[in-house]
Order: sequence, then C-alpha cells, then structure tokens
Amino acid sequence: MGEVVNHWLHPSKPLPPDTATKNDTRKHFSFVPAVGYTLQTGFAGIVSGNMAWNTDTTADNKVSSVNTNFTYSQYRQTIIPFQANIWTKGNKYNIITDLRYINYPSDIYGLGGRTDPNKGHTIDFSGIKIHQTVMKNLSANFYAGLGFYFDKFWNVEAIDSLSRGLNIRLEKVLGKEETASGIVGRFVYDSRLNQINPQQGVYFNITYRDNLRTLGSDSNWQSILIDSRMYVHFPKRSNNVLAFWMMDWLTTAGTPPYLLLPSTGWDDNYNTGRGYIQGRFRGNNMVYFESEYRFGITRNGLLGGVAFVNLQHFSGEISSEYDKIFPGYGAGLRLKLNKHSGANLAVDYGFGLNGSKGFFVNLGEVF
Repeated sequence: MGEVVNHWLHPSKPLPPDTATKNDTRKHFSFVPAVGYTLQTGFAGIVSGNMAWNTDTTADNKVSSVNTNFTYSQYRQTIIPFQANIWTKGNKYNIITDLRYINYPSDIYGLGGRTDPNKGHTIDFSGIKIHQTVMKNLSANFYAGLGFYFDKFWNVEAIDSLSRGLNIRLEKVLGKEETASGIVGRFVYDSRLNQINPQQGVYFNITYRDNLRTLGSDSNWQSILIDSRMYVHFPKRSNNVLAFWMMDWLTTAGTPPYLLLPSTGWDDNYNTGRGYIQGRFRGNNMVYFESEYRFGITRNGLLGGVAFVNLQHFSGEISSEYDKIFPGYGAGLRLKLNKHSGANLAVDYGFGLNGSKGFFVNLGEVF
C-alpha cells in the first residue's frame, strides 16, 4: 500500500523490486485506519496494525506475526484484540497468544437450529480472554503442547426493549457473570508457510480444554475443537487458491457458560458463518464447513477477489440431534496491505436463509 501511494505521488521514480517471496529477518509493519461493517456491530471505526517477520532465512521457515487493532462500533461496542503467532529458529517452538477485551452489546437467539430469526434479544456485557499456548516440534510439521485458557464475562444484563419481565427472565438464565478457566492440550500438524495468508499446505488442530473449579471456573466442563484446513493452487500453475475449512466444536462433558457455547461467529477470530449475524445459532455442539476460492484481479497482487460457501448446524439444549443445515454464500474483495506478510483487508458480502445478508470486514484472510 505504501509503495502504491508513493508511486502515485512520484510516478517518475522506479518501483522497488518485489521481495515478497524472499525470507529475511527484518520486521515488516502495516498500519491502516479503516471503516468496517458487520450485522452485529453496524458501522465501525478500526485502527489496525500488523507485524510479520522470519526468524531465519531458510526456505521452510514459517512467518511469525503480531496483530492488534482497536474497534469502536455504531452500537457502542469496543473490541481490542492482541494476537501473536511466533515461531522460533528452525520452527522448533510455536508460541501462540490470544488476548482480547470486549465491551459488547449484542443480540442472542436462544439454542439450537430452529430459533426464530425475528426473536433476538439484546444483552450487554464486558469480557476478557487470555489464551496462551506453547507448542514443541515433534517431527516435520507435527507439534504438541500445553496451554492455559481463561475467559470471563461480567456486567451481563438484558437490555431488550420489549418488556421488563423478559429482561428479568433473561438475566436469571444468563446470570451477572461467567468464568471459565482451564488447562488445554493441543496437537497440531501445520505445513503452511504463512498463516496470515496461506498459499499452500494443510493445517490440522485438536484442542482439548478441561475447565476446573479448582482453577477458578464456575463449573467443571470439557470441550474439544477439531479444526482442519487445506489450501491448493487451482489451476495448479496459477496463484489462485482453493481453500477448505472443516471445524467440529463439541462439548464433551458438563455445561459451558452460555456465552462460551459453540456459536456462529464466536470462533477465535469471529469468522464462521458469513451470511448470518454473529450469535445467530448456538448450541452444545457445532459442525461447520466452508470453502473459498481466492483469485487475483490486478497483476501486481494489490487487488483480489474471493467467492465462498459455508454450511453449519447445531445441537439444541436438550437433544443431541442436529436440527437443520444452514448454508451461507457470497463474494468479496481483497486489498493487499503488506506484500511481505500477505496481510489483506477483506471486505465480503454474504447471504443466508430467511433474508439474512450483510457486509463482513476482516484484517487478514477469514481462514
């Protein structure tokens, strides 16, 4: 982006050589103020920063990155994430940090797949997320490690405008605060060289979370997340990428807090279910599939496009049966912010069932 602006201001100067495919240990920064929009946030002002680097210059060294932003939305929501994915020399260790603060008035729709899209209820809450994992290389692209996950929500209150009685009933179900704290075990296979904008490889992750009262959790409950992704060039000799994403987010024992149940758009990066409002579906178990085709529009890689389709289904509160499959689909544009890290500004428009539709904006690829 900086090179494009500089070329506009000084068209007579030669363009710098393309070094995007060369590994070096310099830290490459990108910074962008932007305006975003989603169904849950409305319009939002965003200030985003990204830093990427390689710890050595070998061809198979994976890209380390740090991402953060400050978002304030039309609906008075504040979102401040800090995410780091750091690889040591020789890819021997992978240190993964995910910190997040949110103040988040938002809509909820009950449990299961047959909830009424016209009967959402607005709640307000603040939350903090502290997820830290350290992974060690076992062989080739296999990693295993341990971590600690802590999630806390407070000042939970119903602010629905329908009736005071409804708000009181909602508050009894939700409570005033929710805390989950537990040990995590992770197993990962990751042959991607760039996690910010994957061009090749396979990613497979199993995360088992054991929340315990002895560690400060409100209750004992366990969950397992199985996340698999694959990226292939299509056509084979082009730079276009066909990507696949399959995710099983399952409650294996106990009952998670309502706000930590598997839900549309509440994965770690808030990206599942384009075409639906965040939190539209929620249940004890979630099964999700998405495929996306990524293609270039301009020869220099500044502008690209995507087309996507996704499927999701959920179990309800009592039954473990899955009610219905909910499809989403759409298309979008990609604006290259940093050619070294591959970071794009993603702007998508998605459609779902029952007239659900809207814009979805993301810094980096959706998956």
